[in-house]
Amino acid sequence: MDRQAFFSGITGGLLAGPLAAAAQPAGKVPRVGFLHFGSPGPSVERDAFRQGLRELGYIEGQNVAIAVQFASGRVERLPELAAELVRLKPDVIVTPSTPPSLSAKQATSTIPIVFAGIADPVGAGLIASFARPGGKITGVASSSAELGGKRLELLKEVAPRASRVAVLYNPADRANVLVLSQLQRRSRYWP
Repeated sequence: MDRQAFFSGITGGLLAGPLAAAAQPAGKVPRVGFLHFGSPGPSVERDAFRQGLRELGYIEGQNVAIAVQFASGRVERLPELAAELVRLKPDVIVTPSTPPSLSAKQATSTIPIVFAGIADPVGAGLIASFARPGGKITGVASSSAELGGKRLELLKEVAPRASRVAVLYNPADRANVLVLSQLQRRSRYWP
């Protein structure tokens, strides 16, 4: 399954409840806030998000309103952008990565938040646990933080003489920090 189909499925499954509830009052058009770390322009996540809405029968500008905020890669802008979305009173906020999800959670405890592709929502502080997430936040975890150590093991099998590994990561992204932590922990046990 490609990323677009995956995100489209997530959108359809997780947004069905909040959008149906919002549309119940006569003539009310549900409003969706989308908080994105990236920049305007082509985006697999946004295209899949809109496709998932279409599959549910929601067409932007006809029976659903969508407000998108872009941080343009500047994590320090996310809290302000999340607060702007909250002021618009959307029925749900969608976040496709960890930094926007954290900012949305800090900005509201009353508006439902749907996240996707989060490496470790418990470790990032988004949810209390998988069994009992708490709050009005839900989504899909990618579990890549836990897989960081396994990836290192696989690399060692493919390149057994490797003694150093370089990692590029964004220290402002909590998911990246968690993956790096797993890699560092596992690297201590290299023969």
